[in-house]
Amino acid sequence: MERIQHKLALLPDSPGCYLMKNKEGTIIYVGKAKVLKNRVRSYFTGSHDGKTQLLVSEIRDFEYIVTGSNMEALILECNLIKEHHPRFNILLKDDKTFPYIKITNEPHPRLEVTRRVLKDKAKYFGPYPNAYAAQQTKKLLDRMYPLRKCNVIPKEVCLYYHIGQCLAPCVQEVAKETYESMTQEITSFLSGGHEEIKKELQRKMHEAAEELQFERAKELRDQIINIDALMEKQKITVNDAKDRDVFGYAVDKGWMCVQILYMRQGKMIERHASVFPFYGDAYGDFMSYVTQYYSDNPALPQEILLPEQPEDQDDPASIDAPTALQEWLGVKTLVPQRGLKRQMTKMAEENARVSLDEKFRLIERDEERTSKAAENLGKAIGLESVSRIEAFDNSNIQGTNPVSAMVVFIDGKPAKKEYRKYKVKTVQGPDDYETMREVIRRRYERVLKENLPRPDLIVVDGGKGQISAATDVLENELALFIPVCGLVKDAKHKTAQLMAFDPPEPVYLPRDSQEFYLLQRIQDEVHRFAISFHREQRAKSMVTSRLDAIPGIGEKRRKALLKHFGSLKKIKEASVEDFRPLSIGEKLAHEIINALRDEDSPEES
Repeated sequence: MERIQHKLALLPDSPGCYLMKNKEGTIIYVGKAKVLKNRVRSYFTGSHDGKTQLLVSEIRDFEYIVTGSNMEALILECNLIKEHHPRFNILLKDDKTFPYIKITNEPHPRLEVTRRVLKDKAKYFGPYPNAYAAQQTKKLLDRMYPLRKCNVIPKEVCLYYHIGQCLAPCVQEVAKETYESMTQEITSFLSGGHEEIKKELQRKMHEAAEELQFERAKELRDQIINIDALMEKQKITVNDAKDRDVFGYAVDKGWMCVQILYMRQGKMIERHASVFPFYGDAYGDFMSYVTQYYSDNPALPQEILLPEQPEDQDDPASIDAPTALQEWLGVKTLVPQRGLKRQMTKMAEENARVSLDEKFRLIERDEERTSKAAENLGKAIGLESVSRIEAFDNSNIQGTNPVSAMVVFIDGKPAKKEYRKYKVKTVQGPDDYETMREVIRRRYERVLKENLPRPDLIVVDGGKGQISAATDVLENELALFIPVCGLVKDAKHKTAQLMAFDPPEPVYLPRDSQEFYLLQRIQDEVHRFAISFHREQRAKSMVTSRLDAIPGIGEKRRKALLKHFGSLKKIKEASVEDFRPLSIGEKLAHEIINALRDEDSPEES
C-alpha cells in the first residue's frame, strides 16, 4: 500500500488510461479518465459500492498511460481491453461475428454473406445480428437478380444459368450497364427501399399473367411474399431516411444489457441485445462496449444515437465519451434530449430492460440449475451441502415500528409457507445489531423447543457486525453451531458481496454465476417480505394513533370501529347513522367524522 501511495502522489493532471493489477501482476481492469490524478485516487479514498469494492479489494498495483486528448484515451482503452481481456471489464466477445451482405467490386460482381469487412471498395450492408436473416435475404436477392454465383468463372454454363439466376458471363459478354442497374436496385433494396422493388415486381407479375406466363407470374408473386415476410419486423419509420445505430442499456442485479436498433433508410430493420455482468461505472462500461463495437469496423452508419448519462453517474473526472467517439469515428454522435430521436433511445432502453427480465425469469425457471446453485454455494463457503437456507432482514424508519422477517429457501427455491414475521420487542431506536440478536434468539429458541428443522446456512442482511451478533447468540447463548454469512448491499440496495467464515471475509462469486444470482433472489425476497410487513404495521400504527387522539375513543371503541367499518377511510366516509349499531351517539359520531376529515389520510413512504 505504501508503494501505491507514492505512485498516487506522482499522478498527472492529464487525460489517459490506467491499468489496475492484482497480486500476481495480472491486469484486472482498464479505465480512462479526463484527469488521471482525480480518477485513480478515487479508487483508494472514501467508500465504494459493492461492485467497485470487489475490484478495489484485489488491486495491488497500477500503471497509467498519458494521452494527448480524450479521443486518444477512448481508443487506447479499447485497444488495451482487447489486448489484455481484464476480468472486471466488459469484453465484447461477438463484435466480429455479425454477418454482412456484400456486393463484390469485380468486373462480374457477386453477392456474398461475410463476417469480415475489408477496405476493398466493395459495398457492405448490415450488420445482421440474425445470421439466418442475412442468409434468407441473400437467397431472395439471388432469385431476383442474376449476378454470377461461382467464385471462379467456369468454362461453360452451370445450372444457375438454366434456372435464370445467372447471366453466364463465362460464355457471353454482359454489358457494364446491366450490372450497374442490378447493383443499384440491390443497393436500394438493402438500404431500405423495399417498397419500390416490390412495386416493380408487382408490375412484372401482372405483365407475365397477361402474357399467360403463369409460372413466371407465380415466381414473382412468391418473391413479393418473401419481401413482405422479410420486412415484417419493421417497427419505426423516420422521414429523413438516414442510416442510424440507436443504443440503449439497462442494469439490474449486477448485470447489463446493451440493445442496438439498426435503422437503415429511416426504417428499423434489425436489433441486437448483449447481456453480461459488469463491475465498474455503468455508463462508463456501456461506452467502453460501444467503443469496442466500432473498433476495426469500417461499415459505419450516418448517425449514432446514445442514451444520456444518468445524473447519479456523472463523474467529473470521466471523459466526454460521446464527443470523443464522434471525433474518432467521424460519425455524427448525438445524445437526444427530446422528440422522436429521444423516443428511439427510450425504445432501445426499454428493450434492454425486457431482455434482462427475460434472462432472470429463465434462470428462475431452470430448477435443476437452481438446485445445483445451492450446492455450489455451500462448496464456496466450505460446506458439504446446503439444502435449507434461512435468511433475515430488519426494517424500520428512524427506529419506528421496527420489524424483522425471515424467508426460507429449500434446494434453491422459496418455501413460502415457512416464512415468518417478527415484531421487535426489546430494542428502542434504530439498532440493527441488537434487533438481529433479538430475532435470532427468538427464532432458534423456538427451533430448539419445538424440534423444528435446522437450516444448513443462515443468511443475514449486512456485514461483519450483523454476522457477529447472530453468531454470538447462536453459539454462546443457544449452543447452536450453524454457519452464518452476510450479504452486503451497494449504494442502490442491490446485492454486492458475500461475507463468510470466521472471522468474516469477502467470498468471490462470479457475477454471472448461478450462486450469485441465488443470493440476489434470497436478499430481494427477504427485503420485500420485511418491507411489506413494516408498511402493514406502520399503517396500523397510524390508524391507531389517529383514533386514539379523538376524545371519547379508547382501546375498546377503537377496535370495535375498525372491526365494524374495516378501515380508516370507510370510517371517514360514514354517516352519523352508520355509528348507531356501535352505540355511538350523534355528538361523538360527528366528532369522529370531523376529526378524520380535517386532515388527509397519511401516506406510506
